[in-house]
Amino acid sequence: MINLTKLFSSQKSIQKSKPSTSEELLEVGEQPKEITTELTKNYQFCKNTFQESIDFTQNYIMIGKQKGFLCYLDSMIDSKQLTEKIVEPLSLSVEDLSIIENEESFEAFRKKYLSGLPHKFVTKEHEVIWYILSGYVVIFVENIKEVLCLKIFDIQYRSINEPSTQTIIRGPKDGFTESMETNVSLIRRRVKNPHLRFESHIVGRDTQTSVVISYIDGIANKGIVNEVRNRIKKIDTSYILDSGIIDEYITDKSYTVFPLINNTERPDTASANLLEGKVIIIVDGSPFVLIAPVVFTDFFQASEDYYQPFIMGSFIRFIRYFSFMIALVLPSLYVAITTFHQELMPTTLLISVQAQREGVPFPAVIEILAMELTFEVLREAGVRMPRAVGQTVSIVGALVIGQAAVEAGLVSNVLVIVVSFTAIASFVSPIYNFSISTRLLRFVIILAASVFGLFGVLAFLVLMVMHLTSLRSFGVSYLTPVAPLILEDQTDVFVRLPFWANKNRPKFLKTEAPERQENMSKPSPPKMEGEQSR
Repeated sequence: MINLTKLFSSQKSIQKSKPSTSEELLEVGEQPKEITTELTKNYQFCKNTFQESIDFTQNYIMIGKQKGFLCYLDSMIDSKQLTEKIVEPLSLSVEDLSIIENEESFEAFRKKYLSGLPHKFVTKEHEVIWYILSGYVVIFVENIKEVLCLKIFDIQYRSINEPSTQTIIRGPKDGFTESMETNVSLIRRRVKNPHLRFESHIVGRDTQTSVVISYIDGIANKGIVNEVRNRIKKIDTSYILDSGIIDEYITDKSYTVFPLINNTERPDTASANLLEGKVIIIVDGSPFVLIAPVVFTDFFQASEDYYQPFIMGSFIRFIRYFSFMIALVLPSLYVAITTFHQELMPTTLLISVQAQREGVPFPAVIEILAMELTFEVLREAGVRMPRAVGQTVSIVGALVIGQAAVEAGLVSNVLVIVVSFTAIASFVSPIYNFSISTRLLRFVIILAASVFGLFGVLAFLVLMVMHLTSLRSFGVSYLTPVAPLILEDQTDVFVRLPFWANKNRPKFLKTEAPERQENMSKPSPPKMEGEQSR
């Protein structure tokens, strides 16, 4: 576990790491090799590196009066830009009588014929391979050690659409995509702050995936930023294909079903967390952005809470807390009461429940476990099947199987109601991976209730709270600001107070700028004409 005080007090000793670059292509202990001045050797080096790759192209071409060649990946570049901005200008340069002799004359040639394109001059073999893999067009010139890399890559990505897992009624409808540049721009549009930082790192020996850490300098706590940076820097793996893999590598060492890092598809949610003083992690190729640190109460908050009147937002938040408890303990309460504590039910209700269970051949725990497992199978089938039939299968399957099970006398009507209400309550959570934790714990607490009754339910809840208090997310206690109790942060936990009353950022983050806004008072209507002040 990371102690928060120790983490913040030792932040001065943590050096700021440099972003990973083409050095990642070198084997351990391998020394970088310089580009030679012999065009034929350079041509053979590129050819041997990519060998029979169908999307690799290299062509000899005249660079002014000198021989040269281009090499690039067809799958990574914009062919129209290649023709218009590189091939055609180079064909015109044949009439140029000047000779490229060194880097200065090469730069002058670039400015004259290839200006307007982002570029880099490199001198090492691994740097050349890096830029080819990154979608650059690389230009070699005879008798010149410098290689010109021109950026014209054009990778097709999914367009900006509404998030599929975190939908809201009122609020922005745009969501993150798989493009790193698009995701960065979506945040930049909302946070026009010159202190907003985006630090790039390369993770994965084979995939060379770009991972960006974003925070607002002057707001975010440097201890948390350095901790996130160092954990990403320590990742040594073959591949990174999604932000979920980064999640497992950098999360605190705790065997828990509760998520210790939040994720979102919504740019407004990510921007709001940046402004609170948190750190976000963007992974190239993933539409889900990670947010750290996170506390338990964050999973009951949604963007829409802040786009509606605070009374309505507070009511909806209360519904989420209530639904969480229903989804967690309602089936276990049914098992405990019907098996051990029938005296807790009113007589009329007890007679009704027992009459329905009269012909059921299984005990309550077997009934409810079978129905819960059946519903989980239907839910997973609905997710994995094609969208055109997925919802139909899950809904019709639940209705048909539930009705058939009741008519066959395998389960009671009351149990079907309990399982259905529990399933609906589990969908209320705005964060999908948190609802998965609730679903998994529900089975454990059902087994505890079947053995020990209500005592088992209570014991499980006590153990769960003890476990939650032991968790940390980048040095921050998971149950903060409830345990330990921070009164200043209660303005946006169980209820949401008006914006004018919520003046400070969360105290538990120990941000460098604790104050969110100046002192503001509740607005009041203007006085009517002729009305005397009291």
